[in-house]
Amino acid sequence: MHTISTQSAAIGKMEFLSFQLGGMEYGVDCRKVKELRTFQSLERFASEGAIVKGVAVSRGVIMPLVDMRVAFNERAASPGPMTDVIILQLSSCVMGMVVDGVTDVVHMYADQITPIPGMTRDSGCDYLMGLGQTGGRRLILVDIDKLMSIRRETAAGAQKAA
Repeated sequence: MHTISTQSAAIGKMEFLSFQLGGMEYGVDCRKVKELRTFQSLERFASEGAIVKGVAVSRGVIMPLVDMRVAFNERAASPGPMTDVIILQLSSCVMGMVVDGVTDVVHMYADQITPIPGMTRDSGCDYLMGLGQTGGRRLILVDIDKLMSIRRETAAGAQKAA
């Protein structure tokens, strides 16, 4: 179990937790991260659905588990020893995000983040903040609140249609 520091040493410097999904590296704002857990360390129950992998309990908080490996790669993957869960404090709830593995914390300034080539405001991907580049690494930066609000709206729409 790890805790994440959300303090920035310099003004303007941002911290992103980097993680792997299907061979790509992504980043989320560290201020949204409550803790990191291995998939096996969580008490899980009600495991149903492709993307929503059920419900888990961490430190007495019951939360949904969203398998981002399926959401981003559209393939079901069995959890392995490197599978991690990023526990997030979103604006509307606490949730666990299942990823292939957490890499580290990356520090960036705004001038190190550029728009993702080919993405426009009209492309429906406003949850992608940009492409962060530092030390030869490229991270796809995700606004996790916006992404999860889209997922919730999609799930609610599917339930109404059923």
